[in-house]
Amino acid sequence: MDIEEKIKIIKEVGEELINEEELRKLLLNVKNPIAYDGMEPSGQIHIAQGLLRAININKMTSCGIKFKILLADYFAMLNNKYGGDIEKIRIAGEYFIEVWKSCSLDLENVEFIWASDFYEKNPKYWETVMKLAMNSTISRVLKCGQIMGREENTSNPSAQILYPLMQAADIIHLNANIAQLGLDQRKVNMLARDIFPKIGARKPVCVHHHMLLGLQFNQNENLDGIDRKIAMKMSKSKPDTAIFMTDSVLEVQKKFNKAYCIDGVVEDNPVLEYFKYIIFEKYDEILIERLEKFGGNIKFNSYESLEKAFKEHNLKSPDLKQCAAKYINLLLQPTRNHFETNQKAKELLEKVKSFQVTR
Repeated sequence: MDIEEKIKIIKEVGEELINEEELRKLLLNVKNPIAYDGMEPSGQIHIAQGLLRAININKMTSCGIKFKILLADYFAMLNNKYGGDIEKIRIAGEYFIEVWKSCSLDLENVEFIWASDFYEKNPKYWETVMKLAMNSTISRVLKCGQIMGREENTSNPSAQILYPLMQAADIIHLNANIAQLGLDQRKVNMLARDIFPKIGARKPVCVHHHMLLGLQFNQNENLDGIDRKIAMKMSKSKPDTAIFMTDSVLEVQKKFNKAYCIDGVVEDNPVLEYFKYIIFEKYDEILIERLEKFGGNIKFNSYESLEKAFKEHNLKSPDLKQCAAKYINLLLQPTRNHFETNQKAKELLEKVKSFQVTR
């Protein structure tokens, strides 16, 4: 695979790439660059964290990139997940790993790293955190509160200052060339790019992936750009907006039936997003089944053709929802099977379901 083909694939992952020329130089000069993402283990894992994350990571590794997933247990504690109970957080992290194992993640090129273990083995990490703090203003760091799912607020705990500085330090100590996180994490990556040269560290290339829309959201959200996308993303704190990796067939069908999807409207349509970012990544062709009086069965071999038919009212919302539920259920079945037949995975899921999520 040549450099331009690799860049094309990576741009499919990144809704925002900062920046292309730096990425080109990196791919030319480093045989196996390192990309990383961090996950706070908490609650049940939804499809954007599970299946979609596996799709994106596998695209990155197909370009010769090695991937590190930081199981951010200390970050979950700072963010008061499970009331800061590190034992429950670790159990949730083990459950996350079982989910990724079940959805064809390229495990040969992915390394799982526990934040708490990693910091114990890297004593200079905390020195880096202090250096970053010395070169940051409080106001700039507080603006990164979005990465914790929090807005800038004086009533928030002081963890909101420590958290972004630690996340930036992760990039350095994981030897990551690429910060491959969601668009909601861009503020801390921009902080890193601004500050790293001041402490003699290499700026990361940033590949910010798309955040899947929640199936239901406030369409009147009075925000623009990235802030609007963040406000409308899938959230595990609102279960009806999210498809979880072990949802039953019936639960998936019910959630799609309730989804926001207006005939002919493409913008902010979460059902179409499932086709674009997940279904057509896994299937070259899909079949929408309809009664003859409604036009009969119809096949599509690209997302673009599906979107065009919907926009021109040749395909109705109920048909779209039913088809999305059918293919998503097919894609979730290996995970369901894993958690039904693997005793360790089954026990982990039962424990995670029993934990009360505090945030």
